Amino acid sequence: MTAELGKLEKPGAGQFQARRKIYLVPLLFSWEGAPAEYTEKLGVYWRQVGEHVANLETKIGKVAHIYHETVSQAGEEGLSALEKINPGASQMARERCQAGAELEAVEDADLVAESMDWERHLLMGFISEKATRVISDLFSQVSKKRCEYMAYRINETLKGSEAALLIIRQGHMVQFPPDIEVFSIAPPVLDEIYRWLRESPEKTE
Repeated sequence: MTAELGKLEKPGAGQFQARRKIYLVPLLFSWEGAPAEYTEKLGVYWRQVGEHVANLETKIGKVAHIYHETVSQAGEEGLSALEKINPGASQMARERCQAGAELEAVEDADLVAESMDWERHLLMGFISEKATRVISDLFSQVSKKRCEYMAYRINETLKGSEAALLIIRQGHMVQFPPDIEVFSIAPPVLDEIYRWLRESPEKTE
């Protein structure tokens, strides 16, 4: 079940405190040479995400675990890896780890590498429809395995009535256990960023 952040009021928050909880954050990246306008919006995005997560923490539960798509290492090693791939998210993750949360290894490194390889091949394109279909099927298979592994890791590490932060791309196919309450976080600037990515002539792949 997914709860709407804007409708969560403090007096009724008690119904969620006894359940396992995930604060779900859409994954956004920057890239080398990203336009200043996008970089500025991304900075606002991570700041607003931090504010929304802090609001949830005061109402229904402090973050005890942090999961980030593609991160296959835990603790300080995972934080160091995260700083390289997503500085905005890493700052928020480190602050919460300093407050007692744990960064978990939510992915299997081999599955991530295989998935990226198949995706890279698909982006290159093929003349043969058969080759495209085969590579697409292989990519779908490994993507399913990744999602199943992430669901397994979350279920294994998130205990009792704990809350966790999950940073993952929109459109993911992870199936959460039915006893986990999911709170989707969508800061005001998110729509602006998606619109910019659709319309800006400066964007790059």
